[in-house]
Amino acid sequence: MLVQFSLKNVLSFKERTVLDMTAVSAYKEHPDNLIDIGQKEKYLRVAAIYGANASGKSNLNLAMSYFSSIIRESFDNVRNGERTAIDKYYNPFLFDEGRNENSEFEVVELLDGFEYRYGFEYNAEYIETEWLYRKSLETNKQSIIFERKRSEIHFGATVRRESVLYQKQISGETLVLSFFNKLILKTKIYQKVYRGIMDTLVVQADFCENTELLEALLPQVIDNKKEKLLRFLNAIDVGILDIEYDDSDKNIRFMTYHRGKDGKDYPLSLYYESEGTIKSIILFIYAQMALFNNASIFVDELNVKLHPLLLKFIIDLFYDERSTAQLIYTTHDTTLMDKKFFRRDQIWFVDKDEYGYSELVALSDYKVRSDASFEKDYLAGVYGGIPLLKGFDMGEGE
Repeated sequence: MLVQFSLKNVLSFKERTVLDMTAVSAYKEHPDNLIDIGQKEKYLRVAAIYGANASGKSNLNLAMSYFSSIIRESFDNVRNGERTAIDKYYNPFLFDEGRNENSEFEVVELLDGFEYRYGFEYNAEYIETEWLYRKSLETNKQSIIFERKRSEIHFGATVRRESVLYQKQISGETLVLSFFNKLILKTKIYQKVYRGIMDTLVVQADFCENTELLEALLPQVIDNKKEKLLRFLNAIDVGILDIEYDDSDKNIRFMTYHRGKDGKDYPLSLYYESEGTIKSIILFIYAQMALFNNASIFVDELNVKLHPLLLKFIIDLFYDERSTAQLIYTTHDTTLMDKKFFRRDQIWFVDKDEYGYSELVALSDYKVRSDASFEKDYLAGVYGGIPLLKGFDMGEGE
């Protein structure tokens, strides 16, 4: 479960920026919107991030993708002689003289009774620093798993005996976590943290146009969870009575079935359905993956091609008390920016100043009453994160 994700000097986020999924304990509204694991702190199931066009809100989604991609590719790229992961995903803030400074990521996750804090600082050539700490939720005792400064790595007592044997094999471009995830060791800490981070799904804005994704995932859903998918499609009222696929040819074909006025069922290629329907099916697949695996999912521009009521329907899937899955999404749609649906700590804003610096701020950072009109105040510019529009004349010039 995700507690925090932070970044520094990545894309438009020059300064350290933190997305915190920890609930504000003083807020008593919507207790069902929270994950309660029996500890002092509770955590948000859903976070909505608002911002103007080009404010940088999509960059937060992209940054999480960079973070997981570096971890996933760090070891393999070096071994195969390809372009290194840190080179591919080094994209610092460019609009000042410090554009060659290091970038930094950190994540805090709750996994099997422990809080893990993992992060690294890097540039296009090498890993500057890297760290992993573990804290017991039962005893509150914190321990070092490892700390790294360039090629010097200090291992904690929990993993030292096994890990120190391989220390000199870790290159300057490879993350310690990525390296040890590939080894078979008695300790499972590296694999646990690696898997916890990789379980976070990152979905870009154009995902509904990705037919390869459907071809890879939808057949499994039809084979194993077709009834649940059809109940979902019936619930969102898209008129689909059945869905099938045919993979006997080179290209897989998906067919949906609709009932005509004459009472007969008629087939239709899935790709002739509306983009909103296709997006809903893909979102169903992602939501099922997240809910089943108790995973977090970042979705960029969740509202696009979805009716506001359907948007709420998708969000409500994550208010499942049987799961600790989390949804973090960016949006322009203010329809749900309302005290009836969200707590004040669930709403975030991304604003960009005139020099290109993006800033992430929670609504809870403002002194806002629980009965305030969030949407009205937001559109009035109280919280930032809206476009600053200027006069423009479409007429011909003199």
